[in-house]
Order: sequence, then C-alpha cells, then structure tokens
Amino acid sequence: MQLPVQSQSTMYAEAWEADAGPGDLVEIARTADRSGFDYVASCDHVAIPRRLAAAMSTVWYDPVATLGFLAGVTERVRLLSHVAVVGLRHPLLTAKQYATLDHLSGGRLILGVGAGHVQEEFEVLGVDFERRGAVLDECVDALRAALGSDEFPTHHGKLYDFEGLGQLPRPAQERVPVWVGGSSPAAVRRAAVRGDGWLPQGDPRDRLPEQIARVRRLREEAGVSDPLTVGAITEPLYVGEPGWSVGRRTLTGAPEALAESLRAYRAMGVHQIQVRFRSRSRTELTDQMAAFGAEVAPLL
Repeated sequence: MQLPVQSQSTMYAEAWEADAGPGDLVEIARTADRSGFDYVASCDHVAIPRRLAAAMSTVWYDPVATLGFLAGVTERVRLLSHVAVVGLRHPLLTAKQYATLDHLSGGRLILGVGAGHVQEEFEVLGVDFERRGAVLDECVDALRAALGSDEFPTHHGKLYDFEGLGQLPRPAQERVPVWVGGSSPAAVRRAAVRGDGWLPQGDPRDRLPEQIARVRRLREEAGVSDPLTVGAITEPLYVGEPGWSVGRRTLTGAPEALAESLRAYRAMGVHQIQVRFRSRSRTELTDQMAAFGAEVAPLL
C-alpha cells in the first residue's frame, strides 16, 4: 500500500490525515509489517506550484527520508518509492541516496521511477520538462550501473557520463528492482523494455488486460526475457459493512466477497495489488489493514 499522511492530494487523502504526523506513519508501517503487507510506498514531489496546490496540496514528504525513517521501525516490509522522479536529480546522487537506504534496511528497497508531470518543478531545478521521457530512459540505464555491485560504476550516455568514481556502501541486494510507473504509451514501453516491474497509474480493471498484453508484447519484441512484476492499484476497500458513506467505487463486504473480487486481478496476469482503505482515523485504518491481512489476504 501507499502510505497515507506522506502525500495528501485531494484525490485520495482522508480528512484525518491533515493533523497526522510521524507517529501515525510509524504505527501504520508497523501494522503493515505485522500484517504481511509486501511493501509500503512513498511519493516524490519537490515543490508544488500555486496553480496546483489546491488540488494536490503541498504535503509531499521526501521519499528517501520517509522510507529511511520507517526502515528503522520495521523488520520485513519492503520500501517502495512510488514513484521517484529520478530525472530531477543526477543518477549518482539518486544512487547514493537509495543505495544507502537499501544497505541500511537490509535489502528492502524497490525503486519505483516515473517521468513526473509538474512543469514548474523541472524548470526551477534546471531540467528540461519537454525531454523528461528521454531523461528518464537514460536515468534508468545509469541507475542500473550505479546501483549494481561495482564500487566504481561506469555509464557513458548522451546526458550522463561517469566512471572511476567510487560509491560505498553498495546496496544490500545484488539487483535493486526498478519498477516503472505510468500508463501512457511511453511509460508502458519503458516498463516493458527497461523495468523489472510495471506500476500502472489509474488504469481501470477493464483496461488492464489490454495494457498487460501490450507490455508483454513489447518486452518480447525487445528480447527481454527477465520476469516482469505487473502491478495494479485496486479500488478503495473497506473490510466489512461500513456504517458511513465510503463512496460508490469502494469495494466493501465480507472477506470472501472482497477476495473474490480481487482475485480477478490475478486472472488478468497481475502479480501484486496496491490497496487503499477508506478510514476516518488512523485507528480505523490500522484496524482495516489488520483485518485485511488476517482475513482477506489468505484467500488471495
């Protein structure tokens, strides 16, 4: 699941998150750790322009700091950047931050990457917004080298060029998984050709089979034989019968009913689902997470 509190866009934030803070994040991450969740995720925005602030808010915690903080209070749950806009930073800087996070967490990092969409962020940091797709493509290639096993990584590209520069510590993992986010044609191609995983963004159920088929076709055409982890973001969930209005798109009901609905994702070829729960407080959220882990997940 993507963590609440750390990003508070009006598209998904619950009202209680406005007054929440580090202690709430700790309890939520620990609940995920105990309840068998595969990962917790944190978003990435540097600065939000006034024109978007009313919709997006300006609450966007730094993913490296957030995931590093939570690594220290959890034991097994993995740590996903969903997604890091890696084109805003030099690959060696990104590699230094995330390699250290993987090292300190005992190899729990999943590096989710995306192209970004806020033009002003790119402009203020001196990065070409119009070329962000090409920048991301090369960033992924450069990060493959910089997050590998070589203390002195090498990359010679059009935008970035480095060799003979050592970085320790290395990641704890032999290969840090890179999951590509986005559902545009360019993002789907990038995931197919360069990713270890694909994180679709906003694809409804009825569109996913076509998208997954396209990813697989492009990957085969590119001659990439490594396995690809296909993800999906589910509808909002509520375990049990809510006594309040949770919205018409929310899946509610008994554990078996929820599991039956969610198993449809597996039938499409999805390997991991990112879930979100409707809640009116942190306690209600952690109760929902615990119920899902104990009663719904085993049925999947």
